[in-house]
Amino acid sequence: MDRLEAMRMFVRVVEVNSFNKAAEGLSLPPSTVTRALKELESHLGVRLLQRTTRRLSLTPDGSIYYAHCRRLLDELNEVESGFAGNVGRPRGKLRVDMTPSFARNFVIPSVGQFLDRYPEVQIAVTVSDRPVDLVQEGIDCVIRAGQPEDSTSLVARRIASFGWTVCAAPSYIAQYGAPQTLEDLQDHHAVGYLLGRTGREMDWVFSEGHSTISVPVKSRMSTNDTSTYVQAGLQGLGLICTASYLLRPHILSGALMPLLTGYQSPRVPISVMYPQNRHLSPTVRAFIDWVAELMTESSPN
Repeated sequence: MDRLEAMRMFVRVVEVNSFNKAAEGLSLPPSTVTRALKELESHLGVRLLQRTTRRLSLTPDGSIYYAHCRRLLDELNEVESGFAGNVGRPRGKLRVDMTPSFARNFVIPSVGQFLDRYPEVQIAVTVSDRPVDLVQEGIDCVIRAGQPEDSTSLVARRIASFGWTVCAAPSYIAQYGAPQTLEDLQDHHAVGYLLGRTGREMDWVFSEGHSTISVPVKSRMSTNDTSTYVQAGLQGLGLICTASYLLRPHILSGALMPLLTGYQSPRVPISVMYPQNRHLSPTVRAFIDWVAELMTESSPN
């Protein structure tokens, strides 16, 4: 039995509370993980996990052993990542979760560069905008827009920020004209964006000195999907206001025209978040640095 690998499997099973999920995250057959845990318990002469048909739980001995395994593995990873040679280089499977719009507009068009730079890395990208339990779901890091909530379990590294831009298709402007002031918005109709938690339409927010002003807009249609929202704007169905980085290619092509450019919006941070109590592997660190570099080059306004 490879005791170190068995320890890694044991820690993974505890963290995701499932033999099958642990096996999937480690790219191993479930039978391999089950056998390794049985051999580890036999070697130690104690039961580490209580297994029922519904759940897993640590025994008192298992809790003590897990704490020591977690510490030893973190220390080993830290030592290995400090070497400049083969051991500390990025490699293995990386699981990242991000919003669909961020994946579509930033990561997927450029991820080939990351894979060329680190040929021993395999990346699995999942897309969502829901809260994610990184440990339970076996995800290495997530990318999210907005102010991160205070957390004792996650580290948030800010990699960029963006503002909001009001736009309309040339066909809309030809028919209805362009608003010149915030007050003019009351004479126009917009595409509404439905907030996920409340289901109500989002107001448009602008900076005014050191404060912000929230402007409700009239809409004839609304959606809770960012791609649909932008597409509706491209079709001339109303004014839209969304993240500047999403609109940039359409503005450059002339498909959308920026409006109310004299007004500023609050900046929204983009952060990469990862577990606080876990050593940051060379692979995760390389990905975070690459995304930060990519955002700097793109320089969304």
